[in-house]
Amino acid sequence: MNAQSIDIRLMGDIAEIGQTEWDACACPETADGSPPRDPFTTYRFLSALEDSGSVGPGTGWQPQHVAAFVDGRMIAVAPLYAKMHSQGEYVFDHNWANAFERAGGQYYPKLQIAVPHTPATGRRFLTRPGFEDIGRQALIQGAVQVTENNNLSSLHITFCTEKEARFAQNLGLMVRKNQQFHWHNDDYSDFDGFLASLSSRKRKNIRKERAQAQGFGGTIETFSGDQIQPEHWDAFWQFYQDTGSRKWGTPYLTRAFFDIMQDRMRDDIALVLARRDGRWIAGALNFIGADALYGRYWGCAEHHPCLHFELCYYQAIDIALAKGLRTVEAGAQGEHKLARGYLPTATWSLHWMRDAGFANAVGEYLQAERDAVDHEIEVLTEYGPFRRVQVEEQE
Repeated sequence: MNAQSIDIRLMGDIAEIGQTEWDACACPETADGSPPRDPFTTYRFLSALEDSGSVGPGTGWQPQHVAAFVDGRMIAVAPLYAKMHSQGEYVFDHNWANAFERAGGQYYPKLQIAVPHTPATGRRFLTRPGFEDIGRQALIQGAVQVTENNNLSSLHITFCTEKEARFAQNLGLMVRKNQQFHWHNDDYSDFDGFLASLSSRKRKNIRKERAQAQGFGGTIETFSGDQIQPEHWDAFWQFYQDTGSRKWGTPYLTRAFFDIMQDRMRDDIALVLARRDGRWIAGALNFIGADALYGRYWGCAEHHPCLHFELCYYQAIDIALAKGLRTVEAGAQGEHKLARGYLPTATWSLHWMRDAGFANAVGEYLQAERDAVDHEIEVLTEYGPFRRVQVEEQE
């Protein structure tokens, strides 16, 4: 079998594919009842974005999912979108767009293989078991061909795995390297076990921050599954709107999205809320994977010292420890996470430009950027909060 014998199709609605076929590629591990490794590439999550109007007409994210078939059977699929802007991607290419258009080109629409509004690393080329290589190759070559046939400026694949990045690089795509800050569970028995791995100064600082945050005059609770009630979503929607309007101008997700999450994915959610004087005043939304906790959204109605750190970072570590998860991904950016035990971790994306001259310029930029990111990760890791020698320290 080769890529030329595979039928490539575009689907304008994930419902055209259906949950059984999609999840057979996206999360085959769920067939025996296991949780999905990545909740964001499941049919439940991606269809919620479409059904809620968070992507689709008027959003600048138009679904064009690309699927590969052999003898009528789908062997691979990727969440592909036609993009009219660069919002909600978290891998910034605004400068590329400006440069291309100043030179007389038309950057938008472009094609994007991604989970919209979600800077979490995971597989982007979703394949049935046994079709990994041929499926990835077919999807990559198919998406490039669609870009070329429609005279579009570019194809982008964001927050893919490193393995996918290396595979696609061999097929001519350009690799971009960035970084996030992730917490890693080094078999800690509890939060105190994690603290014991830190330098004395950082350990004391975290204890001080937690005490200060938890002294805000209220209570902090975590809800999951059927524990989550409509009042919790009503409160969190207000927090999300406030944060979204300040950071992006307009929140990306609709109110209906959170109602659908309650219906379809409440067991995959850990919602941390703070209550004071009888009302919810802050919250953080996490998604639960098989090995990782993904912190996604935060907001508040009242500002209290260190409450953001407590709800977003320290409570997330507590949840991960309780569930035996290996990693906490706390979202994009934020060097302030370093002092709280979150280490710099490489993230990957892929890019293909139809114009050869533009591709050469972007390629030179990406090489310099990768070198800079490597250096930054090295420096930040060296300045991390963990003890450099395994000796007992005096508190």
